Amino acid sequence: PRSGPAPEAGRESSAGPTPPVPRFLARAALVTASLSVAGALLGLVRDQVLARLFGAGRDTDAFLVAWTVPEFAATLLIEEGLAFALIPAFSAALARRAQGAPGDPVRSLVAAGLPRLAPAFAAAGALLAAAAPQVVRVLAPGLPDPSLAVDCTRLTATCVLSFGLAGYCSAALRAHGRYLAPAAIYVAYNIGIVTSMFALGGPWGVRAAAFGVAVGGCLMVLVQLPDLVARLCDRRVTRAASVDVAVAPPVDVALMASVLLFGLCRQSQVLIERFLASHLPAGAISHLNYAQKVAQIPMMLSMMLCTVTFPVVARALADGDTERARTRVERDLAVAAGLVLLGTAAVLACAPQIIELLFQRGAFTAADTAATAHVMRVYALGLLGQTLTGVLVRCCFSAGRATWYPLAAMAAGIVVTSWAGAATIGVWGVTGIAAANAAGITLTAVLLLSGPASRGVPVRARGVLRELSRPLRAAAVAAPAGAFAASLPTAPAAGLLAGGTTVTVVFVLLGHALGAQGCAFAVRLVRTLAGRLAHAVLR
Repeated sequence: PRSGPAPEAGRESSAGPTPPVPRFLARAALVTASLSVAGALLGLVRDQVLARLFGAGRDTDAFLVAWTVPEFAATLLIEEGLAFALIPAFSAALARRAQGAPGDPVRSLVAAGLPRLAPAFAAAGALLAAAAPQVVRVLAPGLPDPSLAVDCTRLTATCVLSFGLAGYCSAALRAHGRYLAPAAIYVAYNIGIVTSMFALGGPWGVRAAAFGVAVGGCLMVLVQLPDLVARLCDRRVTRAASVDVAVAPPVDVALMASVLLFGLCRQSQVLIERFLASHLPAGAISHLNYAQKVAQIPMMLSMMLCTVTFPVVARALADGDTERARTRVERDLAVAAGLVLLGTAAVLACAPQIIELLFQRGAFTAADTAATAHVMRVYALGLLGQTLTGVLVRCCFSAGRATWYPLAAMAAGIVVTSWAGAATIGVWGVTGIAAANAAGITLTAVLLLSGPASRGVPVRARGVLRELSRPLRAAAVAAPAGAFAASLPTAPAAGLLAGGTTVTVVFVLLGHALGAQGCAFAVRLVRTLAGRLAHAVLR
């Protein structure tokens, strides 16, 4: 308990940002959700433009091999790798600043780390561009003409530097409680790609999309730079800081290694999928890619709250409040699981209608729609595992200490993905690859949930499993009900509307009856909004 008035949510003192309150978290989640949805919609526009201009054949297969580079870079440098290492480091620096440490620990951390990381990013990008022929040969040995993939890989290699800088800015801003600019990066990124494809697609072909990756990466940095400079040059902090600059402890090398190796291992799922699919007929890589991009939208939306609360968990651990961190993580698990299971049920029910509406035009045929929808339904079975892995791995790294258990759990999942994919590709083709992906990531999630209590945030596994069983049962009923409703209309838009509405209503009502946290919140929200609407009308 504190005496005196509470500080305004999100308002910073000269010592550093105050601990976020629920209202501030709600606003941050709303900002992140809005811009993330905008980025996801632009990502769909990007994929639609790619499908319309270049279809699903050799050219798109070549580009998607090169697309492996930004996918890896985004995971390692923006979404997971650097974020898991840097957000706890910045949270600890902010905690030291709030405790009155001499100098400014935050600026000292930047001065100690950024001048070393930036040249390393640039060198890695240059090395990747130089080794592009060898990289393509390893990633997709079955490509009939690898030269186009080599050209695209050299263009996308520039994102190693731009994504590294963007990830650094994003981690620093989120630790400061600043979410607007980091949430806008994928909006800027996809605008760069779409604009490049329209402007250069005629003379350059699919190479225009690869050039757009380079342009979009630069925009990701530029959209965050003004806010980060303002945070580091805050006059209130400058006046409060001592003349002597405190030397910030460098980021733990073991922590950085464990984080990056985990991210590399997790992203290697994409390598396995494309390696296996490169031996299938042309278009297999494209069908798998389009299915993943659409099916992952529910997972991305479910992870937005965790993106906002990860700095909160890290700050709680930096302050020594393990119970507050655990309560926050368990609540995030319940909400994220409910959201992703609702999305999974919708994907299972309406996959053909979704793909037809999004992609079936231009060079993308009805046969491509049928193949992609079938793969997407199988891939969606692993969405819960993907989400649980994303939330649980934050527990492991939020304390800012190195731990190798997540890498071991992910390696076990990769082994299952590799063996199952190789065993089923001859019979099931690209569907076998999607099923292997779902099996591997589900095993990783189980291992993380049942792992040792030495993690940064010891989650109570039994309570989490009881809570997960409720939306899981609701999704098992909602998916077939939605599929039946979606099959009644002949028009894809009407089918999607009927199926999506049925899935949502059945899932929310059944989940609420079973006591699922997310569904109960949704029902309360609807009741509140309906009450306010009725009051406004009747008044």
